[in-house]
Amino acid sequence: MKISGFTIIRNAIQYDFPIVECITSALPIVDEFIVSLGDSTDETEKLIRSINSSKIKIVHSDWDTSTYNVNGMIYAHQTDEVLHMCQGDWCLYLQGDEVLHEEAFPVIRAAYEKYTHDKRVEGFLMKYVHLYGDYNHYIDAMHFAYPKEIRMVRNLPDIHSWGDAQSFRMIPDFDKVNYWQKEGTRKLNCILLDAYVYHYGWVRNPLSMVKKNNEQGELHELDYEGKKDTYFDYGNLTCMPEFKGRHPEVMKDRISRMSWKKYLRFEGEKPDIGKKFRLKYRILNWVEHHLLGGERIGGFKNYNQIGYFSLKSKKK
Repeated sequence: MKISGFTIIRNAIQYDFPIVECITSALPIVDEFIVSLGDSTDETEKLIRSINSSKIKIVHSDWDTSTYNVNGMIYAHQTDEVLHMCQGDWCLYLQGDEVLHEEAFPVIRAAYEKYTHDKRVEGFLMKYVHLYGDYNHYIDAMHFAYPKEIRMVRNLPDIHSWGDAQSFRMIPDFDKVNYWQKEGTRKLNCILLDAYVYHYGWVRNPLSMVKKNNEQGELHELDYEGKKDTYFDYGNLTCMPEFKGRHPEVMKDRISRMSWKKYLRFEGEKPDIGKKFRLKYRILNWVEHHLLGGERIGGFKNYNQIGYFSLKSKKK
């Protein structure tokens, strides 16, 4: 029984992705890690090869942005293609700005052994920490940033990437045309693991953040008008909760090289995170965090959670 890891990436240097940390974080738990490298204009391939692991396999791809040019479907298509190159019995997916915490390793191994022969279980959910602005603040608004998502699936032909590649679905006889389709599909039955993925999509050089947001806008909207800001304004970071946890070990060097403190501010207007600061969501967040143990009220969930697995005696 084997585990494959996989991701997609292009222009990791230009857009300031922690792709080295992303891939490196998964290597101890996988038997292979496939990187789908899109048509980049920087030295992303050289950067990935610097990891120097025999587990890493780079496959080159051309992003068909003429066919998949709305709603971020190009991300799902690219993810889907590399998913079905995996040789493992289970497939661990990390986006290029996600890093698996090393404390997840024993949980994943134990869950893998426990549920591999339980065919009801089609995937594993993992918990999320969404950092924001710098490495000392995070997003606690669960209706803005998902608290958990599918990041490990069985290697089955009818499981496909879904939406804009945030998640997966069972889609029999999929024609790979509409990655947002719901008819004729179903959600995967998943176990939530007491394992964390750290998301650094909102923690990058503000100069690169503008470029990345513009690229995402172009791949989500046909008539997107790019923002002409010189750098991205994260807003008043004192409005965000302070992160007091421990980052994944593989992030240590990257954190020490942080170079955009001069662009950050700690006064003035709040960050542009509407679902955190509106009264309705402030009340929801308080109830969810203080009364429901972090469970989200309402909101779309692209999975059926059928259980919880932890190596600890009590659920956190």
